[in-house]
Amino acid sequence: MRVLLKSLYRKRRKNESVTKYLMWITHLWLGLLSSSIVFVMCLTGCLYAFKNQIIDFSNRDKVYISPSSEKAMNPDLIQAELLKQNKELTSLMIPDDKGNSYMIGYRENNLDKSTYYNQYTGEVLGQPDVGSGRFFEIVLDLHRNLMMGNIGRQIVGASVLMFCILLISGLILWLPKKLKFLKQGLTFMFKAKFQRVNYDLHNTLGFYTFLMLFFIAVTGLYVTYPWVKNTLIISLGGSSIDNISKEKDSGDDAFGGLLEDMLQKQDEKKNLKEVTSASVDKILKLADHQLPYPAVTSIELPNEENPRYVVIKINRQNFLGMMFPDEVTFDKTGAFKTKELFSDKPLNKKFTALAKPLHTGEIMGLPSIILYFIASLIGCSLPVTGFLIWWHRFRKMK
Repeated sequence: MRVLLKSLYRKRRKNESVTKYLMWITHLWLGLLSSSIVFVMCLTGCLYAFKNQIIDFSNRDKVYISPSSEKAMNPDLIQAELLKQNKELTSLMIPDDKGNSYMIGYRENNLDKSTYYNQYTGEVLGQPDVGSGRFFEIVLDLHRNLMMGNIGRQIVGASVLMFCILLISGLILWLPKKLKFLKQGLTFMFKAKFQRVNYDLHNTLGFYTFLMLFFIAVTGLYVTYPWVKNTLIISLGGSSIDNISKEKDSGDDAFGGLLEDMLQKQDEKKNLKEVTSASVDKILKLADHQLPYPAVTSIELPNEENPRYVVIKINRQNFLGMMFPDEVTFDKTGAFKTKELFSDKPLNKKFTALAKPLHTGEIMGLPSIILYFIASLIGCSLPVTGFLIWWHRFRKMK
């Protein structure tokens, strides 16, 4: 026990700054405390990064189809074909790749269902395989709360907070005393002994992935802790949660607008109840007029909760090809109601809308997913290499 305690502490070295000494103590203690949880977080993050690709692969016989020389069926024809089978179309997702099938939502016997649909042959390809979906539900549950509910969520949140401090303290410890030692912190000595290689893997890989891991960790805290969410929203120009409540009570413009929108929808439900719905084809043409660019497009048809057509297009017409959702709505007759361009939103709302894809790496598609996977994989290695550094120190003291 005495050796164990001794391995967790050392005196300040000659010429060592107080800051670096305190960072060393902090880095060691927090590292040992949070290493196993951080390892699980990074490992599950690695797996979850490829969720969509793996689910598509497990459903490859339904997702990937051969584009026919004939034109794809229009949504109105798809809707009519479904009606013949007593199925009511409720939503439609149109991919931007002609080799991918449509995903349709429908209502049958008062149950909401979804299926892949071959838009060239009219064949219903079947529902998504549930096995891969359940696997990723478990991965997500582990990632969010270690499958322990709210207690696990708090443990994960505290560990991620410690991980942020570890990254900052690690960066401070990495900083070389003199410029001539900089190369040493940026390279690996693979021909050296195992202890040296392990130290380089921890030190150098930690430096190279610092920014990305810190960003992933902060966006994870955003999801876990309301106070982090609040702080980020305020720092990006938004209102705090408390102020939002006050604004709501005082009938502020933002909430006044929301209330007006809700009242308009109530009127639409009442006044347009007997009116024949505009065709889905017409709505998509109107949406293309409002959002004139090719993109993955999803449309939700009017239902009991929302009397409007809602069309969302994923806009990738930007320098980095990031996925920004633009939304346009129409009432049951096809009259234009609202248009929300991502580019017009204030910074805090942009961040709120993109928090999840920024955390998971989906923001730029496959390139950013691969980048996040590599960073998360290195994040997995840091607790292991860090523990081995401490273990070597502990054994030397025996």
